[in-house]
Amino acid sequence: MQLKMKSIFIPLLFLMSLIIGLSSSCKRDVDFITDSSASLEFSVDTMRFDTVFTTLGSATRILKVYNRNDQPIMISNIELEGRSNTRFRFNVDGISDESFADVRIPAEDSIYIFGEVTIDPDQPLSISPFVINDELVFETNGNVQRVTLEAFGQNANYVTPPSFAGEISLLSCQNESIRWDDPKPYVIYGVLVIDSCQLILPAGTDIFVHGGIARTDGEDGQDPIVFNDGIIFFAQNGRILSEGTLDEPVTIQGDRLEAEFEDVPGQWAGVRFSAGSRGNFMRNTIIKNSIIGARVDSAANLVVQDCQFFNTAGAGMIGLHGQIKATNSLFYNNGGNSVQLEYGGTYDFDYCTLASYGVDASALRATNVFCLDQLCGNFRINPLDATFRNCVIFGSRDDEIDLFNRIPEEDASFFQYRLQNCLVRVNDLPTEEFYTDFFDRCAPCLNGAPTDSLFVSVAEDDYHLDTMSMAEMNAMPLPNVFFDLDGVQRDATSPDIGCYEFVGQ
Repeated sequence: MQLKMKSIFIPLLFLMSLIIGLSSSCKRDVDFITDSSASLEFSVDTMRFDTVFTTLGSATRILKVYNRNDQPIMISNIELEGRSNTRFRFNVDGISDESFADVRIPAEDSIYIFGEVTIDPDQPLSISPFVINDELVFETNGNVQRVTLEAFGQNANYVTPPSFAGEISLLSCQNESIRWDDPKPYVIYGVLVIDSCQLILPAGTDIFVHGGIARTDGEDGQDPIVFNDGIIFFAQNGRILSEGTLDEPVTIQGDRLEAEFEDVPGQWAGVRFSAGSRGNFMRNTIIKNSIIGARVDSAANLVVQDCQFFNTAGAGMIGLHGQIKATNSLFYNNGGNSVQLEYGGTYDFDYCTLASYGVDASALRATNVFCLDQLCGNFRINPLDATFRNCVIFGSRDDEIDLFNRIPEEDASFFQYRLQNCLVRVNDLPTEEFYTDFFDRCAPCLNGAPTDSLFVSVAEDDYHLDTMSMAEMNAMPLPNVFFDLDGVQRDATSPDIGCYEFVGQ
């Protein structure tokens, strides 16, 4: 008897549950919110898979999606944007797939989404870049919302993680030294301020800086500040010792290493030495694809030997009442001046090549003024003392040297410049009222024309000297400079002008 009653009870219970379920389902279908302004809320706006991978591996993160509305909501579609080539995988309410349709969330309820990424850090950068980005896209009633996905792809030293983009980070070592000698590259996001510390970069160090546009939130009614992100900033008590070699240079560049970004300028902001930063030294160091290569501010100093600054959106190097000594160095493909010396300062350039082609900016600009308005009616001045020896200062403009002395009738010591055994291109400059003595200060100098033989191939950015280059055998020997940028021994009595010594076939 008991078994019989139980057998009748179970089908009845199932039938009642089915009826209730159908009734509830119909009610929910009717009550789904359809307003396009209704939105979802997420536990995070970015899912960061912040494990630094050392071998093939995966990491899992959880995203909680909330429906804060007093009605059920239907997410018509959840899918990846696809920029990561589906390196990310997701599970929504127990179902794994690449996309999901008609996902329901009851009123004032939530669901869990589990995300996973698998990465092989030993794959080439074209397959596994430093940071893999994608977006998980939610479409609800025509309203599209996104959650950013970030994962490390390469096995690197992430000095500052992607979450620090647009932020300022401090690197300090209590006036000691930090040596970046790991064979893995170093990756920097945001603005890295180095203070009370000497950063040592051994031969072969690779640094990749993530750039972009960043902004600060306006505070107390102030407008937000928009700035270029991706800066290595040496504060007053910070300095660099970059010890590259001919075979293993130190390289500092942007973090976009796809083939199409290889020669794109302006990918990150650049290296800056703030007022008072002393003892900075770079040897066999390459800085490229930035907005500005290096900027040396007031009372800061920088010594560069056998270095290259190229593919910059602005100047290759800026001195702003600073101190710079450069030897055997090459500046080219600069959207601004190859070398820009503003507001005075002390500068010495030996055996350097400043090549400026296809841009409306001179290879060299030198001034003793800092203008406070567009017409320079209000200004500040500081003495300029600049010397160029055995340098090529050339390009596609008629005048590749731009001089600006704001007080020409005042003390002559405020505008001192001299060029010795240099190859230049000037046309109108020596005839202007204030610079008629240019060739008295540029002595001996060669003034070239566009038809003169000089470089192997400007179109291919090959600034070695051509067979018939007018720079050959026209330099003067300088003490302690026995080799060129390629490590080629210079002629002891009649060396060549510029960073390269000619090598015959």
